Amino acid sequence: MLQIEIPGNQTLQLQHLVLDYNGTIACDGTVKPNVLSKLQELSEQLQVHVITADTHGSVHAACSGNFIQITVIGQRDQDRQKKAYVDQLGAEGCVAIGNGLNDALMLEDAALGVALIQEEGCATKTLIASDLSFSSIEDVLDSLLKPKRIIASLRN
Repeated sequence: MLQIEIPGNQTLQLQHLVLDYNGTIACDGTVKPNVLSKLQELSEQLQVHVITADTHGSVHAACSGNFIQITVIGQRDQDRQKKAYVDQLGAEGCVAIGNGLNDALMLEDAALGVALIQEEGCATKTLIASDLSFSSIEDVLDSLLKPKRIIASLRN
């Protein structure tokens, strides 16, 4: 578990890290450099989940390893499927990260929702639904590894 006490706000007790795949940890179906090693390090504190429609069909090969739970969703109501996944895990214990319109509901529902604006951009609805936004997945993962960065952004 990762506990983050945010002055003037809430104390996050995070158990799950739920990530979109393309546009979040991957671009054009290829995982970004250093991401898997950072996810493996985070897996010591959080259960790591990747939930995706797997547009490029590469998620299983790219994210093989016993520290990542991979879920491929169907083509319809993807936003609701991702939200239901976070709800099933217990939204109050989740940090969710994504960029697409189909990520908005899970970011809004999660205890900590993080929007990413990288090569694929970010849906405005998703950005509005988030608690934080970053310009790189590496920065998000580093902030989870060094939570005082998150405290600095979310304190009131």
